[in-house]
Amino acid sequence: MSTIQDITTLLEKIAPLAYQESYDNAGLIVGDSQQEVKNILVSLDCTEEIVEEAIQRNCNLIVAHHPIVFKGLKKLNGKNYVEKTVIKAIKNDIAIYAIHTNLDSVKGGVNWKIAEKLGLTRVQVLTPKQQSLFKLTAFVPEAYTMPVLEALYAAGAGQIGDYKNCSFRTPGTGTFLPSAQARPFIGQPGKTEEVQESRIEVIFPSYLQGSIMRTLRKAHPYEEVAYYLHQLENENQEVGSGAIGVLPEALSETEWLHHLKNQMQLNVIRHTPLRNQTVQKVAVCGGSGSFLLKDAVRQQADVFVTADFKYHEFFDAENRLVICDIGHYESEVFTKELLSEILTENFPNFATLLSKTDTNPVHYFV
Repeated sequence: MSTIQDITTLLEKIAPLAYQESYDNAGLIVGDSQQEVKNILVSLDCTEEIVEEAIQRNCNLIVAHHPIVFKGLKKLNGKNYVEKTVIKAIKNDIAIYAIHTNLDSVKGGVNWKIAEKLGLTRVQVLTPKQQSLFKLTAFVPEAYTMPVLEALYAAGAGQIGDYKNCSFRTPGTGTFLPSAQARPFIGQPGKTEEVQESRIEVIFPSYLQGSIMRTLRKAHPYEEVAYYLHQLENENQEVGSGAIGVLPEALSETEWLHHLKNQMQLNVIRHTPLRNQTVQKVAVCGGSGSFLLKDAVRQQADVFVTADFKYHEFFDAENRLVICDIGHYESEVFTKELLSEILTENFPNFATLLSKTDTNPVHYFV
């Protein structure tokens, strides 16, 4: 048996809620976390039609990319599509979970799926987050150095890119004078002690601070643990906005536009004037990505694939790259595949179904 909490725990390990933007509302929006999961319906949006599809396909959990509720609801009387959707879900005992900007922000998330569809290699975060890492420095008796480090690794410390269990340690001499009330692990009250210790240093994502510190205190033998924390200015290469990678072979701009249209299954592409140059370095951002234009230019991308550029924002390209606005829905629709792959791999005991409902509110008359 798997509960909704089992599902959300996995998803929040992959895309921690701490990485969502301040305006966002990712997480369990409707439902009881202890409810057993029958089947899951994966969608880009959550609307009344999606809830109805979940009912018809015997799914009691909807995992959507976009939250149905962004702002607090003061009343639930069905006056708009948000209230109607929430009421329908509650009446039919269907839970709704949203995994939005937190999934946009992580390596392997929404932008990695776009990069995969476009065949990009050497994919990296376009704009890594700063001030999202801490460094822990602690002092441990030599015999306990590895047990403490291993506990910290298991709690999520020491990950740098594709490398785990990263740390630095140096030997030294620790001194302390226990008071009469102390119960020292080493030494006696009222007597100064000198102990051979290791100074250990590890980094970890800031949202793990609570669990890392609990782990340190539990694994450390001393009654009082000597440590300090530093917030780092380092860019976190695992977390940030957008992605950038390269095509295996350069394409002409016309070839690129055909490739983009075919791979992303597009009806139309809005783009800035072509520059009569080849395309190989590609920046992407699912959803509204105009705020990343300067970063795409700085990274010397040939094209920038995203959505929701306003008319005057197209001028900002200034012939330094080609903006390819493919539409909000179109840029993120394959997030359904990404979520389905994650859930099916980890929970094979029930069905994870892709929504068949097209929730794109934007239509084109061709």
